[in-house]
This record gives sequence, C-alpha cells and structure tokens, in this order.
Amino acid sequence: MMIDAHIHLDHYEEHEQLLLLEQAEALIAVSSDLASCMKIHDLASVHPAVKPAYGFHPEQSIPSSSELETLFSWMEVHAGEMAAVGEVGLPYYKNLESPLNYQPYIELLERFMDFAAKWAKPIVLHAVYEDASIACDLLEKHGVAKAHFHWFKGDEMVVKRMIRNGYFISVTPDCVYEKEIQQLIRIYPLQQMMVETDGPWPFEGPFRSKRTEPWMMKHSIEKIAEIKKLSIEETMRILYNNTKKFYEI
Repeated sequence: MMIDAHIHLDHYEEHEQLLLLEQAEALIAVSSDLASCMKIHDLASVHPAVKPAYGFHPEQSIPSSSELETLFSWMEVHAGEMAAVGEVGLPYYKNLESPLNYQPYIELLERFMDFAAKWAKPIVLHAVYEDASIACDLLEKHGVAKAHFHWFKGDEMVVKRMIRNGYFISVTPDCVYEKEIQQLIRIYPLQQMMVETDGPWPFEGPFRSKRTEPWMMKHSIEKIAEIKKLSIEETMRILYNNTKKFYEI
C-alpha cells in the first residue's frame, strides 16, 4: 500500500517501467519539458496507475517564448487529465554552478502557479534552501494552497512557514542515512508528508549501485515510523492516505 509521490517515469526503459508499476499502487509521474509531458501522457493513457503531472524542470535553461507558448497550449488541452502541475520551481543547483538571472525563472514559476490556480491543481515544487522562501512568497501571492515541496531541504524558519501554510513535503530513500532529512522528519507533521523516489536519481547508503525503484520507499517508511515513534503499518497508512487525498486519486 504505497504511492510514489514523485518519479521521472519517462527516464526509465519500458521494461523497467512495467517493473516499477508492480511495486506501487500509483506513481505521480512528473515531467521535465514538453517532450517529457507527451511521454508521460502516453504512459498514463496506457497505465491507469500513472498519474501525470505536467511542467518544466527548473534546473535547465529557460525555453524560448514560442516553446513556452507551445508547452502551455498543450497543457491547456490536457489539463483535465492532470494530477498536478510539475515538476516546476527554481534552479538552486544550476545557480550554484554558475550564478543566474533568477527573474525569468521566477516569472515562469508564477505562470505555472497561475495555471495551477486556474485549473485547481496541486503544484509540485523543486524549491530548496533559500529558494523555498521565494516559492512560499509566490504561492501566497497567487493563492495556491496545495503545494508539494518534493525532496525538500531548508532552514527552520521556512519549515515553520510551510507547516503553517499547510504545504506538503515528500522524502526520498536518503532519509535512511541523511541526518539532515531525519531532522526534517522530526519537525514536520506526518499529516503533511508523503514518500517518493525521485527515480531514477541514484542513492547512497544501502541503495548504492542499485536502480532506484518504489520498493525503496518501504525503507523510508520504516525510518519515518522509527522517528515518529509509530508502527510501520500506521505510518504507511497515513502516508498513503495523505497522498491519495492531496492528489485526489
């Protein structure tokens, strides 16, 4: 009884996708660009367990105006089938490598937020550390209440703000070995939490050199249960229900 709240399903080979679908009741399959959106759309049309999220991953160069118009036009056509807008956000890691002009990324994120508000869809955010505060400002500005900060990392002040605003986070299998994520789990309410793989992103610790798959979330759930001092069964039930309710699946 698990749902992967964030996975790049189109980055797997077809035979791998079928294997992943056997390991979870549903997969929230996020997109990285228009081509990715189309692949996820095709997968969702064949596999009901694939719940599509359409968007543009921020850790890449901003598309041209015409490319963006094509993307948003396509999303308008397919808005009815979307579970969420995503993955969208801000380029924290790209900016670390080489400082960027953030304004175009902020403007694009605002456009995605307007889209989410118009269609009453949740939004899946890539916004960590300092970027999380910017994302919170924009969510409040655009009146988007259902926000999912995937694989979140950030300071205590922004964590408190996110909790107060009712935003959700999801944790990856790195919670098994990363002290920073374990501390976040201690602080964040279980009722506002989900689990994900962010597959095929690879992990360390007991998952080193293994293909990232939904079965790894069982280990995440065990760690969350340990930290929250709950049974594994109760923890799994709460996380499962959180995800079903958040994404209305």
